[in-house]
Amino acid sequence: MSQALFESSIRSLPLVSRGKVRDIYAIDAEKLLIVATDRLSAFDVILPDPIPRKGQVLTGMANFWFDRLAHVIPNQLTGIAPESVVAPSEVEQVRGRAVVAKRLHPLPIEAVVRGYLVGSGWKEYQRTGAVCGIPLLPGLQLASRLPNPVFTPAAKAKAGAHDENISLEQARIHCEADMKKALAGTGRHGADLCLEARDAALRLYAEAAAHASGRGIMIADTKFEFGVDATGALHLIDEALTPDSSRFWPAESYREGISPPSFDKQFVRDYLETLDWNKQAPGPKLPANVIAQTSAKYTEAYERLTGQALP
Repeated sequence: MSQALFESSIRSLPLVSRGKVRDIYAIDAEKLLIVATDRLSAFDVILPDPIPRKGQVLTGMANFWFDRLAHVIPNQLTGIAPESVVAPSEVEQVRGRAVVAKRLHPLPIEAVVRGYLVGSGWKEYQRTGAVCGIPLLPGLQLASRLPNPVFTPAAKAKAGAHDENISLEQARIHCEADMKKALAGTGRHGADLCLEARDAALRLYAEAAAHASGRGIMIADTKFEFGVDATGALHLIDEALTPDSSRFWPAESYREGISPPSFDKQFVRDYLETLDWNKQAPGPKLPANVIAQTSAKYTEAYERLTGQALP
């Protein structure tokens, strides 16, 4: 437990930003160092206790998918070892939990793909019979498998706020307005890139879900992020198909009508719901058993999906 990294302290590179999980540093005009810490957020609040090995799981799993799905779309990886861009005294902070990524201009949307009816999609379906404006068959239950996976984009929210589900047409308008400067001189348009991102997201999900199914895991839903390079070429960025960006269910526990236990921070959420906490910062400390069980779930997801032990 003592080896968990709550926050990196790389002094040899300029810090660009700290997110809920990742610390980002500038290497040069073309590359970034992205460090996945062991921080964990719940209800949009960063909790004071890190989850050991979580950053390694997120990095290792994302790299596994980047490699496996590279034939679908280019990604952010450069192939440069993170250990080679920091000072010798900082190597242990990046080993197994960092990547050297291309600097790319992100699309202003989350590319969400849903294969099962759960979460905010289930709540909307109960109210309207649709998800993000997409009509669905009547009579579906919680955790029902959808006839076909659906693309339900979301507008990225500012830090501390929830992303907002939007329609495909709203997403196209959003991308067209936001991407004009980044696409200047490329002959490309943001609205068209939005459709390209939709098609890529659906194919990525389909191929990943087929692989996961053979490993006893169902991918209920997931979100992708995309960015463009100087030529306007679309790339898969950020992370992909990890327990933080996806809802993984163990196939042996699946049953329509209930939300199966997932390979993520569910132990933490369940514990927090027992507390008299207003879900505002600062977050409460976590008991050792909750930390250990959460770490074990993240590790199990990695090992099931990759077929390898976590280094």
